[in-house]
Amino acid sequence: MPPAFRRYVAADGFSQFGTQVTRVALPLVALLVLDAGPLELGLLGAAEMIGFLLFGLPAGVWVDRLRRKPILVTADLLRAVSLASVPIAALFDALTLAQLYAVAVIVSIGTAFFDVAHLSFLPSIVTKEQLPKGMGTLESVRSLSVLFGPGFGGWLVQVLTAPIAIVVDAVSYLISATLLATVKAEETPSGGRVSLMEGLRYVLGHPILRLIGLAGAMNMFFNGIWAIVRPLYLVDELGVSAAGYGLMISGAGAGGLLGALLASRVIDRFGHGPTMYGAAALMLPLFVLVAFTGPGWRLALYPIGMGLIFLVAVMHNVAQGSYRQAICPEALRGRMNACLRFLMWGSLPLGGVVGGLLGEVVTVHQLLWIACLGTAAAHLPFVLAPAVRKLKITDADAKQDSRA
Repeated sequence: MPPAFRRYVAADGFSQFGTQVTRVALPLVALLVLDAGPLELGLLGAAEMIGFLLFGLPAGVWVDRLRRKPILVTADLLRAVSLASVPIAALFDALTLAQLYAVAVIVSIGTAFFDVAHLSFLPSIVTKEQLPKGMGTLESVRSLSVLFGPGFGGWLVQVLTAPIAIVVDAVSYLISATLLATVKAEETPSGGRVSLMEGLRYVLGHPILRLIGLAGAMNMFFNGIWAIVRPLYLVDELGVSAAGYGLMISGAGAGGLLGALLASRVIDRFGHGPTMYGAAALMLPLFVLVAFTGPGWRLALYPIGMGLIFLVAVMHNVAQGSYRQAICPEALRGRMNACLRFLMWGSLPLGGVVGGLLGEVVTVHQLLWIACLGTAAAHLPFVLAPAVRKLKITDADAKQDSRA
């Protein structure tokens, strides 16, 4: 892999690690410092992803018109500054839920632009043949961050308090921005006007991309509920400490890391479609296993189940991510990624609001079952679509798309 890719991966590593710390710390700020309930946590989860709903599609237009590296650096700096305001306000005893919501919204807007540009930037650094390995490397980084970040975040919350732990994420974004600014890449932005609808038509008109988007939307909707039920059930209901909570979330990273290491080999042997199909089929019973998490020995079902889920989910992500990057023309890549991000991540804040409302009328364990069964059902489209099992990048359909 070229040196530019190594810098790109290093920047991603710092950013992902800090994000995992905040993933633990931010809801714990609301829960432990500001005494938030299910609805407030649901609104916070919605605020953390509202940027994809509001700016997901326009971000694709910007990414296809302009150079992607400056967008990445600017988004990192925006997120760093906004997160730094949380510990500063806490030091002066001025932190409120309203500020947490505002910070979450600003960070989510930065993330919407960053994620679309980040995905679209990768093919400017590596060749098409290197994409599965490149995506696998990024998933390895993400899995490592999940393995170590939440545990470290939980320890920071317990030792330094939740607001101060968020400093780690702010610093990680500053380091990421510095590294990305030094990456050299061949970029060919259009520089002129590009059509937002062209990207939508491309995604919705392609049977596999449409399937990825719609199944992803269902998945992320129930992930919005997950974001609420996880701290409520593990910390509030079962009495897990902040450090223990972080370690339990970290369990998923071990499975994700193994999945990332195996992904390119599995794809090379079976193909992109069969990998997506097999991973989706395996996730159905695994989510049911997690739903049985409870006190005593049943507490172990959560990290074990989530570790296995992440193992197959990462292989699924590498397969569908490298497939869509390979078949999409460069001029449309930003809008393609933006449309899929809009469809997938845009549904997450809706799930957060619905989960918050459900949390007011059902028990926390019932909410866990809803999240588990819903996420399992979201993977059914990959299992039920015959075209997925036969899909390969070398198919005539993929070749036609690459010449579009």
